[in-house]
Amino acid sequence: MRKSLLLMAVLGTFAAPAAVWADDAAPAADAAAPAADAAAPAAPAAPVLNGPGMNFPLTGSASPLSFDAGPVGKVYVSGVVSAIGLLQDSPVKPVYGQSHNVYGDFSNAQIILQKIDGLVQFYVEGGGYSIPTIGVPYTKASKQTDNSFGVIPTAYIKIAPTDSFNVMAGKLPTLQGAEYTFTFENTNIERGLLWNQENVFTRGVQANYTAGPLAVSASVTDGFYSKDYKWLTGLVSYTINDSNAITLVASGNVDKTTTSGYNTPLAQNNGQVYNLIYKYTNGPLTLQPYLQYTYVPSEASLGITKSTSTYGAALLANYMVNSTVNIGARAEYIGSDGSSTDGSQNLLGYGAGSDAWSFTITPTYQDKAFFARAELSYVKANSITSGLGFGSSGNDSSQSRLVVETGFMF
Repeated sequence: MRKSLLLMAVLGTFAAPAAVWADDAAPAADAAAPAADAAAPAAPAAPVLNGPGMNFPLTGSASPLSFDAGPVGKVYVSGVVSAIGLLQDSPVKPVYGQSHNVYGDFSNAQIILQKIDGLVQFYVEGGGYSIPTIGVPYTKASKQTDNSFGVIPTAYIKIAPTDSFNVMAGKLPTLQGAEYTFTFENTNIERGLLWNQENVFTRGVQANYTAGPLAVSASVTDGFYSKDYKWLTGLVSYTINDSNAITLVASGNVDKTTTSGYNTPLAQNNGQVYNLIYKYTNGPLTLQPYLQYTYVPSEASLGITKSTSTYGAALLANYMVNSTVNIGARAEYIGSDGSSTDGSQNLLGYGAGSDAWSFTITPTYQDKAFFARAELSYVKANSITSGLGFGSSGNDSSQSRLVVETGFMF
């Protein structure tokens, strides 16, 4: 039953139009030059790099470093170095390390190597990182890197026989959700409540196809980094026009997996995730609302005695004040069904049947390679199970944070 329901959902994504996956979108054609400049030599087009996935507003270098690697061809080098400061109330002890009200840390120290043309291409991202997340204890970068995805969180080979079709294999970024993993890739410094229900990096094989405004991706992976290759994901994305795009994602485990750990929550790794994402741009304003539904079926052999689901909605927004200043915001709500006494799973972390909402605002300044930004966030959890909330006792229902981040992208 699990297999048939999920296969129907994933295949269903291919029957409905849904934004082109940015990492593999074909570059738009250059606008025609004015007639008066017809005799002037055209400026070389900036290279369109493969990833990392980037949400608004930070941007990488328009002229990334490159070198000639002989028979391999031209290899591009980019990266990010950034530091973070965090002040919070009601701290909670992380899995690795101690709880504090104040943290100073580096958020990224990463180098990216990639080859973007020819039949055989590749992408390798390596270094250290932290992944600050709303409503979750902060883990310092040294512990986060060692105990999550390692010093090479993503690396894959890409076989591209045509401009419209390619196959990727290796450690892949997830197809799920509207937020990427690392701080510099997103509107906000911290990841959100909905992001925390989705997988992050996953190992396996993914095929991508584009035809004009339509993009389709399908993958077979190990889901929540389980090394058990039973996850099937389908994505359909449709760019309606310059201002509107829509994406539909369906994914989940088609069997069952006993693996569990820091990257592999047992319940979520045996569940399913569905996203409906819309993106609207109009001049300086970008809006990206999305819906999420997750489902974990009962499986007595795994100790999951009752099926449990979550349902959430989020709105990501960014307003470009001028060429160097942006103001980003995120509002979100997520709830779970069941209760702490009926065998339902604790999918949100605050206890079965809990729900939470959050608001985050992030002004950002970027001038060429340099960027700096500040962030104020608030999260409120309801119907928490005693001991699973915030604070040293686990009984506080809310947490506020002030976060600053600064660094360089090259």
